[in-house]
Amino acid sequence: MDRRDFLTISGVGLAGLLMPYSRTIAAAELVSGIDIALKKAVADTALQAARDAGATYCDVRIGRYLQQFVVTREDKVQNVVNTESSGVGIRVIADGAWGFAATRDLGNEAVATAARQAVAIAKANARLQTTPVQLAPVKGAGEVAWRTPIRRNAMEVPISEKVELLLSVNAAAMAAGADFVNSTLFLVNEQKYFASTDGSYIDQDVHRIWAPFTVTAIDKESGKFRTRDGLSAPMGMGWEYLQEPKRFVAPNGVVNYGLGYDMLEDATAAAKQAREKLSAPSVRPGKYDLVLDPSHLWLTIHESVGHPLELDRVLGYEANYAGTSFATLDKRESRFQYGSGKVTLFADKVQEGSLGAVAYDDEGVKTKRWDLVKDGVLVDYQAIRDQAHILGKTESDGCCYADSWSSVQFQRMANVSLAPGKTPLSVEQMISDVEDGIYIVGDGSFSIDQQRYNAQFGGQLFYEIKNGKLGRMIEDVAYQMRTPEFWNACSAICDESDYRLNGSFFDGKGQPGQVSAVSHGASTARFDGINVINTARNLG
Repeated sequence: MDRRDFLTISGVGLAGLLMPYSRTIAAAELVSGIDIALKKAVADTALQAARDAGATYCDVRIGRYLQQFVVTREDKVQNVVNTESSGVGIRVIADGAWGFAATRDLGNEAVATAARQAVAIAKANARLQTTPVQLAPVKGAGEVAWRTPIRRNAMEVPISEKVELLLSVNAAAMAAGADFVNSTLFLVNEQKYFASTDGSYIDQDVHRIWAPFTVTAIDKESGKFRTRDGLSAPMGMGWEYLQEPKRFVAPNGVVNYGLGYDMLEDATAAAKQAREKLSAPSVRPGKYDLVLDPSHLWLTIHESVGHPLELDRVLGYEANYAGTSFATLDKRESRFQYGSGKVTLFADKVQEGSLGAVAYDDEGVKTKRWDLVKDGVLVDYQAIRDQAHILGKTESDGCCYADSWSSVQFQRMANVSLAPGKTPLSVEQMISDVEDGIYIVGDGSFSIDQQRYNAQFGGQLFYEIKNGKLGRMIEDVAYQMRTPEFWNACSAICDESDYRLNGSFFDGKGQPGQVSAVSHGASTARFDGINVINTARNLG
């Protein structure tokens, strides 16, 4: 990417989201790919060169990573960016140690040179390593292919159609009372080919989409302003996500969405709700029963369950950057009560429509679902091939990922979700049992400590619950929690009919930093006696 392109992208805050070694391309190039015969030939060249140099194991990832960003504000298009990054990453074990090298050049000599470099790095690492790498076995998959089950490739949709959608969304928000509005489309296509000395040749075509916006309403007399973000979920879907809405309507009429989203409808509602926030009364601090919509609860799951149960965090491998975990290995052995008996939290890489869904991870491991917390008890973590033995496992959980061909793969969070309740329960029925509570919709600002133990979460929309009925909108709400106390306060979970996905499109981890996309599913859940603070309160 040249300097002019970088400065243009930086001007709208997108530079940090670009893949390494990316270049801007025409939109028409977003629908092409690398011939599979070429990918297999490149992989075989790397595998043979690594073996010849002394590797006892080698895997090769040939990737073409495509992104499209369309950015608008009010009646203007701020930017349209199409990028591509392609190359090959080669990971080996030699003398019991890991080595990695990568190249943008798919020519035979460049690929063989990178393979030999990876082996040389492994042998150098081996001189300092006291314990050899122990890989959990994987049966070779042979030649297989998988594609995100999309009905319309969003990359194929004309730019004009995307711009028309976003500008119509902005116009609807402005007509409904917004003073400012910005809207964006994020589209990602990962074309990934994996081969290994285990005998796998895996071709995967992964698609993701997200359509966020923010509306702002201003009281021009006081200068006070309020915002409301869109309630879209980033999804592992195609353009159909924006064409076939799946609505979930709360008892007070607030509309949320599942595996389909009406961006125009939500923007209109957002403008009205942002203006309503301007006159909403401020919350009275105290203990409340919280009824948390999945559009909010996903972030609490992400931060207080997904991250602390990543095994590398538990072992301290991420201590200098991403942090550690309070959920140490001894807690699994002692059957630590992570939550109430109603709480089962599971990890998976297979839920259709989720951001993390693939058939095989970046180590060639077949993906699956497994429990992390079962009926409230901590039972497992998230582990990859070279970690499985630490837990006494004989196989990886299939949650290894790299965000680029040029990045080495490592343990990343799977989709982590709260299992729905086992008995029929609607949101209205749940609320009917709450005497003094708050209903929270949408995610907001948050903070959490390095061990994922003490945290604070805000949201987008807050409504009083009095004597079993939803009441007026309130503002300035955030709740404080200690992770095990919070999950043990879970007294009810709605049934599967209310289950929805949300998630993070750009979840950061590692040094050098990498991003991944991960979903979190839940049905609406109730948590009793949670401490709520007033974020506007001045203690000075």
